Amino acid sequence: MAKRINKLTALQVKQQKKQGWYPDGDGLYLQVSPSGTKSWVYRYEKDRKERRCGLGAYPTISLDDARNSASECRKLRTKGIDPLEHKRQEELKKKRDQAKTITFKECAIAYIDSHKAGWKNAKHQTQWTNTLTTYAYPVMGKLSVQDIDTGLVMKVLEPIWHTKTETATRVRSRIENVLDWAKVRKYRTGENPALWRGHLDKLLPKRSKVQKVKHFAAMSYLELPDYYQKLRQEKNIAAKALTFLILTATRSNEAREAKWSEISLDTGIWVIPDERMKAGREHRVPLTPEALTLLEEMKDYRVTKEDDRVFAGLKEKSISDAALLKQLKQDHSKLTVHGFRSTFRDWCAEMTNYPSGLAESVLAHTIKDATQAAYERGDKFEKRRKLMDAWSTYCKDGKKTSNVSPIMKQA
Repeated sequence: MAKRINKLTALQVKQQKKQGWYPDGDGLYLQVSPSGTKSWVYRYEKDRKERRCGLGAYPTISLDDARNSASECRKLRTKGIDPLEHKRQEELKKKRDQAKTITFKECAIAYIDSHKAGWKNAKHQTQWTNTLTTYAYPVMGKLSVQDIDTGLVMKVLEPIWHTKTETATRVRSRIENVLDWAKVRKYRTGENPALWRGHLDKLLPKRSKVQKVKHFAAMSYLELPDYYQKLRQEKNIAAKALTFLILTATRSNEAREAKWSEISLDTGIWVIPDERMKAGREHRVPLTPEALTLLEEMKDYRVTKEDDRVFAGLKEKSISDAALLKQLKQDHSKLTVHGFRSTFRDWCAEMTNYPSGLAESVLAHTIKDATQAAYERGDKFEKRRKLMDAWSTYCKDGKKTSNVSPIMKQA
């Protein structure tokens, strides 16, 4: 007896709301979910196991469309082809065809858009976009991401590898990330042509061989006390912020964006949240009496009692890095704000007997040795407080201070 098919009518399909499976015949079913959504499924058996091949959602796929698709599935089975596996292969082929049309630039834009929320600094998105627009897009931006090979990557990097090594290194890394993303999304296959280790390192010299390390221009620790005294006479917010940065040996953004809610004047502790730290870890800073005195002075500069900014700038933002640099360049045109961290580090090495590791803790540098980092879980806060007290004393009247500092035993 022939199997009965076409059991359902278009009206029945439209009006059916009750959850369940409704057969149209010979393997075609209308599935109604608990939420009332409807879809078409072709059910069949292979190796004595039931298989289900989705044919699409109703009403996008009409009853007639579903019957035609089910008929195609039956034809495939007569040829010994599994309809579900055939569908998967067709979808994979479609993705491969799409890969031939999606460009490197489109992938890069999609990568940036999907990762920007996780970047701590909003500047990362701008930097990514600018470097790829300047160096990568002119060479490979309009090309299929599947066609990007070593030759194209080298065409981007070689012209700038010796002259703009830092930039070239970042461009290479960003191209590598985009291509990895494209591979995971099935837009390309094969090895990543922007990979450094075991690939491009065989074609390009190491960064350290072509670029000399440029340190931030820093003030000599011998000159610091005189400059500090002059800075303390200034009444503007930029001078106050720069003074605070020197006393705490912190980075510009950490000091400039300090908030009253992060500071305890009673305990002399400033807690910088992880999102403002380069290493992404919360950092406690011991505040010396001199630093606390400066903070008391800053209360007079508070815009309102509710304003949480210690060093207020324009448009409800903290004072800018440019303002601090402008203040510094009034007396020292070739120095950088970041250089004061080097000044502190040099003073520690030349004028004290404090362990170098303690100075690194003050600077919130990450311990590169994994074994050492595993053991040093504390932040050496009380030891750092003693060191910062000595630094504060030196800043205020360094000429009167002997170069013999307290000896601290290595922990």
